[in-house]
Amino acid sequence: MSEDQPEKITHFYDRPNVEVETLPFGDGIPLGIEQVQNAQVGIGGAYAGWGIAVDNHSLPHRLEERLGEKITASEVGSLDELGFYSRHHLPDLSPEEHLELEVEVGSKLLRKAAEANGWQPEEVQGVLIGMSSPVCEDYLERICQRAGISENALKVSVHKACDGSAGSLHLALNPTLPLPTKENVAEELFGKKVLVGGIEGLSRFLYASHDVNALQLFGNGAGVIGIIPGETMKFLTGSTREAYDEEGVLQVKMTYPHSRETMLEVSKASQSHIRVAGLMHEPEGDAPIAMAGMMGMVKLFIRNGVQVVIDVYRAYQQLMEKLGEPGKQLAVAIAHHANYKINKLKEKQVQSAGIPVSFPWLLHDFGNVSAASNMIALLRYLPNLKAGDHILIDGFGAGTYYDSLTVALP
Repeated sequence: MSEDQPEKITHFYDRPNVEVETLPFGDGIPLGIEQVQNAQVGIGGAYAGWGIAVDNHSLPHRLEERLGEKITASEVGSLDELGFYSRHHLPDLSPEEHLELEVEVGSKLLRKAAEANGWQPEEVQGVLIGMSSPVCEDYLERICQRAGISENALKVSVHKACDGSAGSLHLALNPTLPLPTKENVAEELFGKKVLVGGIEGLSRFLYASHDVNALQLFGNGAGVIGIIPGETMKFLTGSTREAYDEEGVLQVKMTYPHSRETMLEVSKASQSHIRVAGLMHEPEGDAPIAMAGMMGMVKLFIRNGVQVVIDVYRAYQQLMEKLGEPGKQLAVAIAHHANYKINKLKEKQVQSAGIPVSFPWLLHDFGNVSAASNMIALLRYLPNLKAGDHILIDGFGAGTYYDSLTVALP
């Protein structure tokens, strides 16, 4: 399928450094967590998958069990070609079990991510998490409390669909980012120990869905990195864009507070918790998601997404000239893994615009995990990075929202 990853392990749980345990929900829910560190750049983190690992061979049977009806061969996508070999799904659990399961997963992941950086949970001073469909409104507060993170630590929930973790990182690093709030998150967190990532229980969110495309593509996943803004990761250039999905190419039900009157709303969920909520084109009725065909998705994400990357790279070139490093190039682009074809088309168009950067494909064993994908991909690529590297983080998601930024490693 791809020259990016010549050797692939189909199931995440089979990776040699993944710690797997069984959580006591339903008949037992497997949870796998892998920690990653790069001492040379001073960054570490952890990423996770939970639920039954459903590969492409067993997926049609799984879909028929879920939907209670037969599906035709034409309804099953060429998932290998889309870059996904397996994904994590959950059985039917009660709302109370889903809540307790995801709080346990989130709190364990925060502790593991802090540990990967040599931090105790009580040392963490900021936590920014992207979530498309939180299991409860105060999810971030709950997982921080259970993880042992201080009640006074700044917490930011970012609901911008698949752009959530890139948007969170942008908030943590860019003090000039326009945001309709008095708080300047980047200034507040500069020089502090911060956890940034995405946590997505998409199998729970999609359980009531009859959208066959969504059920094949999406799964559970989470990734969190630890940074000290201005020290272990420095902001260089960035751009954010909002372009409402008028046609409803990717419709998503909002499970978080939003007035539905403006695109991006910022509110104080509590004294130490800020919520950044993006407007979605919602499906009719109770459906959690509705997806158009592949060409609609390509047009939705490529049209604006390529231009945002071009703008960020041009600003990067200007900055490098100003700093006396006109020949400096980006080491890699860590992009949201929408699907392999979309990402390769975006890479091709970006390169055609004169931007010499690759978009490696790194998440074949997770499916599309929305806001978690950028941070899982970054952690998987982290061992390849060197001191002084500059990288591009490229996020995009339903709504539609885009966050691209270039950062420098120490």
